[in-house]
Amino acid sequence: MAILVCGSLAFDTIMTFEGRFADQILPDQLHILNVSFLVPGLRRDPGGCAGNIAYGLRQLGAEVVPLAALGSDGADYLERMRGLGVDTRHVISVPDAYTAQAMIMTDRDNNQITAFHPGAMSFAHQNPVPDRRDLSLGIIAPDGRDAMISHAAQLDAAGIPFVFDPGQGLPMFNGEELRRFIAQASWVAVNDYEGRMLCDRTGWSLADISRQVRGLIVTLGEHGCDVWEQGESTRVPPVQAQAVVDPTGCGDAFRAALLHGLSQGWSLQRCAALGNRMGALKIAVRGPQNYALNGLQG
Repeated sequence: MAILVCGSLAFDTIMTFEGRFADQILPDQLHILNVSFLVPGLRRDPGGCAGNIAYGLRQLGAEVVPLAALGSDGADYLERMRGLGVDTRHVISVPDAYTAQAMIMTDRDNNQITAFHPGAMSFAHQNPVPDRRDLSLGIIAPDGRDAMISHAAQLDAAGIPFVFDPGQGLPMFNGEELRRFIAQASWVAVNDYEGRMLCDRTGWSLADISRQVRGLIVTLGEHGCDVWEQGESTRVPPVQAQAVVDPTGCGDAFRAALLHGLSQGWSLQRCAALGNRMGALKIAVRGPQNYALNGLQG
C-alpha cells in the first residue's frame, strides 16, 4: 500500500551566517531595519515538504506518492525522485512558473530567516487527489492554500486517513478553517510554536484537539516530543545527535517516520521515537535530503 504526500516541492538555497542574528539586529531600530549578512557557506538542495517527506519514506522502504507541482526548472528534481524509486505520476509541471524557492539563512545558534517564493506551488490545487485503491494513508503538508483545503476535503471524502501538518502554512488559515482541518484529519502534527498558534486560532487546548483526532504530536526539537491521545500527554525523549550541522528538513524527517510507523500499525509513541531518531540523523548533515539511515527501521 502507498502513502500519499500532499505538499510542496521546492529548491532550498541554504546560506550559513557564522555569527548570531541577535547581535546584528537592534531592537529599537526595527522600524528602519536595514541589515546585511555575510554568508560564506551556500548550497542549493532539492527540498519542499513533500520532497523531503518522500525522501525519508523511501529511506525507510515505503511506497510513496507525492501530489505536488514543479515549475519549468524542475526536470532534474523529477528525475532525482524517480531515481529514488518515488512514484511521480501525480507530480504536475507548470510551464509558466518556477519551482517553489526557499532562501534559508541559518546562524550559529540554528536560528533561521527564510524567504519563500511559491511559484508552481500556487497551482497545486489544480492537481486533485488521485482515485487509487492502493492509497492507505496520506498527509496534508504545507502547500498552496487552496491545495491544502481541497486535498484535505478530497482525502476525507475518499475515506483515506491523513495527518494534518500545517507547518509554516498555518498562518494562512483562520480558526474556522483550522477547526475544519482537524475535523477531517485522523492525526495532527505540529512543532511547539505551531501548537501554540493552533490553540490560539482555534480556541482549543492541545488536550481538546487530541480528543477530536486519533492523536496529536507536538515536536520539541532537542527536548523530544509530546504525544497527545484523548487529552493525555506522554513525553517521548529526544535522541542525541552526533553533530548539529543543519536543522533544515528535520521536521520532515520526523513526519516520514511518523507516516511509516502509522502505515505499519505502530503506536504513536513508537512512531514518535523513530521520528526523534530520524531527526537526529538528519540534523547531523547539510541539506534536507542527504542523510542515510544505515538500516534504521524502528
